Parts: sequence; structure tokens; C-alpha cells
Amino acid sequence: GSTANHWQPIFSTRAHVFQIDPTTKRNWIPASKHAVTVSFFYDANRNVYRIISVGGTKAIINCSVTPSMTFTKTSQKFGQWADTRANTVYGLGFATEQQLHQVQHVCSFDF
Repeated sequence: GSTANHWQPIFSTRAHVFQIDPTTKRNWIPASKHAVTVSFFYDANRNVYRIISVGGTKAIINCSVTPSMTFTKTSQKFGQWADTRANTVYGLGFATEQQLHQVQHVCSFDF
């Protein structure tokens, strides 16, 4: 039985997902060729939020949202956040500024 049943997607959007280059910590490496669905879930069992994005068969993003995590808007349609557990930085490129605002709103959870 999958535990995903306990999770309610709060919000889903489409975005191009990037990860920071681990060596330079400057360049973005595309994690997906195309825009993929990025979903925000609430895991009631653990009382945590999760961000999950699947491209094809593999999870591109699977990260818990922690109170210390901040989603930073770096341009009109691009935002990023650091996943300290995975020791990486994710970037999301959106088609519209509106989508970015929605994600910013969802990411500013009140813990």
C-alpha cells in the first residue's frame, strides 16, 4: 500500500526544474527537458509539507519543506530554494509570473 493516499496535493503547477551544478555552485543544470508538474503535498502523518516532481519515471524533486527553507524569487519567472538535506539548490522556471507568485505563497507556510 502506498502512503501517498494520506497526502493531499495542495497545489500543482508546471515548471522547468533546474539543479545547481555541484562543482561550480553557479550554473544551473536542467533536471528536465520539458516543463514538468511540480506538486505540493501535505503529509498529515508527519505534519510536514513535501514538494514532489516526477519526470518520466524518476523523481526530480522529493523534498520536505522545513521552516528554514525559503523560496527566493530571482527574476520575474524564476525562483530557487536550497534543500539542505540533499545538499542541492533547486530552481523553478515558470511560464508566467502568476505561477511564481502562487508558489511563493504556498512556500511561505506558517509553521
